[in-house]
Amino acid sequence: MKYLDQKGFSPILMVLLVGLVFASSMALTKVMKDNSNPSATAGSGGKGNGAPSGPHFNLNIIGVPKAKTTDMTGGGRIFVPLQGKCQINLTESADTSMYVTDANCTDGKGGFQLPNPDPENDGITEYSVWVRARGKPGGSSSTTACGELYDEVTMTTSTYCSVYKTVAVRDKGKGNFADVSRELLYVYVDLTGPEGVPDGVPERYNLFSDALQNYFWDYDNNGLKLLQMRFYQVPSVVE
Repeated sequence: MKYLDQKGFSPILMVLLVGLVFASSMALTKVMKDNSNPSATAGSGGKGNGAPSGPHFNLNIIGVPKAKTTDMTGGGRIFVPLQGKCQINLTESADTSMYVTDANCTDGKGGFQLPNPDPENDGITEYSVWVRARGKPGGSSSTTACGELYDEVTMTTSTYCSVYKTVAVRDKGKGNFADVSRELLYVYVDLTGPEGVPDGVPERYNLFSDALQNYFWDYDNNGLKLLQMRFYQVPSVVE
C-alpha cells in the first residue's frame, strides 16, 4: 500500500497514464496532418458564418479581368472570367479526395475532381458543399450542374442542365455560407417518366450517375471576384 496515494492511485501509474494520453494526442495530430490534402484547408466553421464546424476542403472560384495563359493544376482555386461563362468539367475521384485538375477556366474550360456525392441516389449526400460570395460588393454569379447524353440512334449528344442553380450575390458585409448541395451535386432534369418518356417532371440524378455523362458546372460570372466553396464531411438531405 505504500505505493498508493490517499486516493488509491499509484504515482508511477499516474505518470504512465499521463504519458500515454500525451503520446496518443501527438499521434492523432500527426495522423491528421499526414492525411491532409495540400490543396485542402482544415479549419473550423460555425463562427457565425453559417457553415458547419470541422475540417473541410476549400475551393475558391476567382474572377479575373484578363485570361490566364499557363496551364495550372492542384491548389484550391480555379480562375474564371470576371465577366462571362466558362465550364468546369467534373471527374469522379477513385476515393474521397478532391483535386483541381485544371485551374485555368479563363480559356473556356477548367476541371475539378471530386467523389460521387450520393452513389445510391437516395437524397442523402456523402458530403455537403457550402458557398458564399466574397470580394468587392456588387458582383454576382450563377452555377448550374449539367451533364450530357449521347443518343445512339441519332448519334447526337445533348446537354441537360439542372432546373436548380446556385446564385451568389456579393452584398456589403461578411456574408454567410449557404448549403448548395442540391444545386451543385445533382442534376434535376426530365429524362423519363412513367411511360418511359419525359413527362415534364424533373428527376434527380447525382453527379456521376450513369443516366448522364460528362458532368460539369456551368459558371456564369457577372463581376464576382471570389466565390468561396467549402466541402464538409457532413451529409445533406435533398428532395
